[in-house]
Amino acid sequence: MPIKCVAVDDEPLALALMRNYITATPQLALLQTFEDAIAAAEFIRKHDVELLLLDIDMPDISGIDLMHALEKKPMVIFTTAYRNYAVEGFELNAIDYLLKPIDYPRFKVAIQKAVEYQEYKKQKGQSDAGHIFVYVEYKLLKIELAHVTYMESLEDYIKIHFDNGPTVMTLMSMKKMLERLPPDQFRRIHRSFIVPVAKVRAINNRKAELSSGDVLPISDSYQDFIAFWKGQ
Repeated sequence: MPIKCVAVDDEPLALALMRNYITATPQLALLQTFEDAIAAAEFIRKHDVELLLLDIDMPDISGIDLMHALEKKPMVIFTTAYRNYAVEGFELNAIDYLLKPIDYPRFKVAIQKAVEYQEYKKQKGQSDAGHIFVYVEYKLLKIELAHVTYMESLEDYIKIHFDNGPTVMTLMSMKKMLERLPPDQFRRIHRSFIVPVAKVRAINNRKAELSSGDVLPISDSYQDFIAFWKGQ
């Protein structure tokens, strides 16, 4: 089944280009296009929209603010003429971020990501106790949680360490990552670290000793982890 989508852009020429790209793409079914973001928001509230192609720079409300305001959030691909919105866009779990002028081959790459993501959600759900999905170098990667040693925050990225392979980097905040993880299995112990509770073998001098041999600090803000760990 084609993905039901809506395109929003206050520039008529840019919106016409999106319309042409969408109609040329068999994986998509265009429900409506909007130059007005407020009208688009009202339409999305009333209809089953699966994918939103959304311009960021609009006069009444930005695309990012629009996504924050939506109670029912579809998949989103942001479009804009400015690179500096990329990090904030991915904080909203954007499927992709297209920099104008957008050519059709790059558009198809973004749509393929949406197709893959929707398929994963249908098969497994966005996450469960066994795995999560994250983007790594423009590919949707399945992360088996049983093999995660710990997660480390590096500015706008998270480095995921494994016991059975090399680390990977994904563009995501710690807050967003925690929302995806089972809270009974993973806990934050520091502004820079998330650990699998079962792999903490000892706590000594406010440091967590992991089964991998890694030793990570437990900050004052996350001292409640010690009580949680003792109760396991």
